Amino acid sequence: MMLLALMQANSAVLDVDVNCEVINDAARKAAAAGARILVTPELFPVGYAPLKVRAGLDPARLPSIRAILAGIARRNGIALVYSLPEITAEGRWRITATLVDDQGVELLHYAKVHLFGAEEREVFEPADSAPDVVDFHGIKTALVICYDVEFPETVRAAADRGAELVLVPTALSQGFDSVPQILLRARALESQLTVVYANHSGTEDGCQFLGGSVIAGPDGALLASAGTRPELLFAEVSAGEALKARDAVPYLRERRPHLYRDWES
Repeated sequence: MMLLALMQANSAVLDVDVNCEVINDAARKAAAAGARILVTPELFPVGYAPLKVRAGLDPARLPSIRAILAGIARRNGIALVYSLPEITAEGRWRITATLVDDQGVELLHYAKVHLFGAEEREVFEPADSAPDVVDFHGIKTALVICYDVEFPETVRAAADRGAELVLVPTALSQGFDSVPQILLRARALESQLTVVYANHSGTEDGCQFLGGSVIAGPDGALLASAGTRPELLFAEVSAGEALKARDAVPYLRERRPHLYRDWES
């Protein structure tokens, strides 16, 4: 078993120092509680405000922000999932998530495939690569971002690659309560893995965030859930729980993907 921590908090748009201090404080508390990893929300170090971030963030700062976040992991002795913009060699902006270990060494990197809303689509370009999977303390782990998890194909792709744990930085506004309350639990159940969904809280650039972060187990059980305010959630996760669920009801083994491809128009 591994203790995992999730940070739900309010970010200050473009105030990287303040936001990284919030992450550092959460990392310190999570590590003191025995957690091996801390998952933080989508674009938290820069704030979730696509137009303002594109206009006000100097891309040359991104390597130093990544170094700060790696230092937070190393200083507190805890692995960290963070989300930042990334600029490709062609100058395209993408939303990414990164997992670094407790020494600040990158283990996983993922770029968002499904963009949500007019602002995201104006600022960012969608990626097209499936989530990779890495063995993290004996648990096969993948990353996806926010809207990605609302598509069963994204999580199923991770499960097909062996994932037992999917970590999801997100930025979900009010009015979409069914996503964490219903969809996330269904997503965990249908692919029989643990889903960790870390959201913002409060208001950022006029957007009121839902909060409502959740950790859902491979049987669809709710392992932890947050209200609307800043909160640090904890849950015990293991590869064994995913294997147990997959043995009880073999959804993954009994799929017939060759049929499904023919069914799609």
